[in-house]
Amino acid sequence: MAIPLLRTPIHQSNPLRCRCLLPNPNSCTATGYSTPKKKNKQLLVPVAASSSDLNSLRTDAGRRTCDVGNNTSISSLEPILAIGDPPTFVSAPGRRIVAVGDLHGDLDQTRCALQIAGVLSSDCSRDSWIGGETVLVQLGDVLDRGQDEIAILSLLRSLDVQARAQGGAVFQINGNHETMNVEGDFRYVDSGAYDECLDFLTYLDDGFKDDWDEGFIGWVRASEKRRQEQKASAGSHWGQWNLLKRQKGVVARSILLRPGGPLACELAKHGVLLKINDWVFCHGGILPHHVAYGVERMNREVSQWMRGVSYDEDDPSIPSMPFVATRGYDSVVWNRLYSRDPSAVDGYQMSQVQMILEDTLRSLGAKGIVVGHTPQTAGANCEYNGSVWRVDVGMSKGVFNSSPEVLEIKESETRVLRYRKDSVCDVEVAGYL
Repeated sequence: MAIPLLRTPIHQSNPLRCRCLLPNPNSCTATGYSTPKKKNKQLLVPVAASSSDLNSLRTDAGRRTCDVGNNTSISSLEPILAIGDPPTFVSAPGRRIVAVGDLHGDLDQTRCALQIAGVLSSDCSRDSWIGGETVLVQLGDVLDRGQDEIAILSLLRSLDVQARAQGGAVFQINGNHETMNVEGDFRYVDSGAYDECLDFLTYLDDGFKDDWDEGFIGWVRASEKRRQEQKASAGSHWGQWNLLKRQKGVVARSILLRPGGPLACELAKHGVLLKINDWVFCHGGILPHHVAYGVERMNREVSQWMRGVSYDEDDPSIPSMPFVATRGYDSVVWNRLYSRDPSAVDGYQMSQVQMILEDTLRSLGAKGIVVGHTPQTAGANCEYNGSVWRVDVGMSKGVFNSSPEVLEIKESETRVLRYRKDSVCDVEVAGYL
């Protein structure tokens, strides 16, 4: 059965829309979701809608009952509302939020992190969402350094479908490795990832030419067989005499990830920055000039570039890569200002960064920022009086192969979740604020 993908179309005259992420009570299943409707119309609320209109929609949607499999759940929380396409501002009243850093193509470590977060079942043959109304945020860099990139993207989309059927949601953010690959920079691609691209295209051709959504969501299951076959085979597929297959792998990756390619369009559904309630999530870091440029504008420009609908003024045949969001050391996906080791920064520099941070947070109406990008060898941590959280712990085998950790934000409490050193079953909590 095809999994319905709902995405608000971009309107050039008014690209921002407010979407309710609660499922339609008449079509809420464990495998799909649809946008709830009111008076036979899609529940799409213009940004300019009055607060009373939004409150009315939240009240109506909050009363809905949803059947998931054999379970019936009644949400007592207001619905999740997302503004922008891709989503930029999200209202998720009363939700527990969990943030996961860079995954870099390691499916096993991804599953481990999501289980620590309490959103993924321990039965990997099912990959069921058990987070209820939790909101999961993945901070980018799914691509490169590992061989299961597409499987991870498939898993996250599958979990999003399931989460929305229970009043939760899964949001992703694009990092520098996503933008690099769409640009055609394959320097950090694992040889096994080229294999996955070839196998994924073959899989689509064999049964999903006309149904991308079902094929994409199903890939994480189909890839399990592929992984077992790879383990059984001796050595790498990429021997020095197999240059032809390597070339095919590069071509397959280019087809999937070039601007307008199917995987690039999948990535285009996510922005480079997301504000949920009073927390900002981005891969590298956001600065005052990014806010002045416009965060919705940045997200929209990156999305359009990835979808291949934005072109260079000098050469209309070349997709125009957004500079402010994706290029340069101070861009949103590359910035490391908030991730520096405090021991390597003098007091004056720290005070300057503190001023920049406070200016940025004030402009966004936020209390804190959560970033990935820079691996933290000592584990997830916070700086600047708890206003910046760094959650990239280098968990992928292609980075440090460190123990996964996730950040939990629940009401006014922020803490790190990790497995205890003496147990693989118990979760250790490190409180900070």
